[in-house]
Amino acid sequence: MPLRIGIDLGGTKIEGVVLDSGREAARLRVDTPRDDYDATLGAIVALVDALERQTGRGATIGIGIPGTISASTGLVKNANSAWLIGEPLQADLERRLERPVHVANDANCFAMSEATDGAGAGAEVVFGVIAGTGVGGGIVVKGCIISGPNGIAGEWGHNPLPWPDGEDNGRLCYCGKQGCIETFLSGPGLSADHERVAGVRLSPVQIVEAADRGTAAAEQTLRRYEHRMARALASIINVLDPDVIVLGGGMSNIARLYTNVPRLWDRFVFAAEGNLKTCDESRVPNPESRLRTRLVPAHHGATSGVRGAAWLWPDDGDGGSGPIR
Repeated sequence: MPLRIGIDLGGTKIEGVVLDSGREAARLRVDTPRDDYDATLGAIVALVDALERQTGRGATIGIGIPGTISASTGLVKNANSAWLIGEPLQADLERRLERPVHVANDANCFAMSEATDGAGAGAEVVFGVIAGTGVGGGIVVKGCIISGPNGIAGEWGHNPLPWPDGEDNGRLCYCGKQGCIETFLSGPGLSADHERVAGVRLSPVQIVEAADRGTAAAEQTLRRYEHRMARALASIINVLDPDVIVLGGGMSNIARLYTNVPRLWDRFVFAAEGNLKTCDESRVPNPESRLRTRLVPAHHGATSGVRGAAWLWPDDGDGGSGPIR
């Protein structure tokens, strides 16, 4: 099995890792040259060179980016690192590195990592959720990333929050639409919700700490958040029916989510609760009413994205299409 280099191109840092049969052989991190596309290319090339010198071997290269590559133009789109938008990132890197490069959305890389050797290992269908500064998602089916013809599969954060429960869906999202899931379930979204109701601005960590101390307003904020996450994930279960939903990002550190959200999502999942009717209209217990989908924290934590980028290549490393569809 060849060495694999994964690069996570973030807005503030570029991290690189070398995997050798799944084990980490080297890791380096540099600052991202913000707002400078050419310098960003140079930083990635230098990072790859340093990792290969450290291991003494060449490697396949996968890169996770905060956006996607347009299948029709080959240019970056939907990136919150705006200086990448409209640039031929993959082609430019392949030319500078003199080899093929696989590029995927960072949420897809996260899902790939957790499906390969993380919390979703062995599951047929994995939905990976990143809930932090923003909200994104990725889908892996039988070891393959499902990106879709438009490169946007899994982008649940930019759908409207389902089954409104008195929410103000006038919240403007950076994507230009209103009422997106991201505006409710991101870290800033949680803080803003608490401030609207309680009149004080707290970080997500502070809200959790206050709830643990018995502060009623903080407890109510977390309950609203859990209910919203349950509804949002129920819509994913209704469409995708994944074996596992893996949470990553800063919000995944809220331990109570893994108990409370699955308790709430049953009522919103199609045929998840209730009973079956018999011919005489009496009711009998429904053996399928208990959801089998699991909600779990990421096994690799903050390193999942960069590990997933390394896993973008097939085992033979022959430059084929890789595990992306």
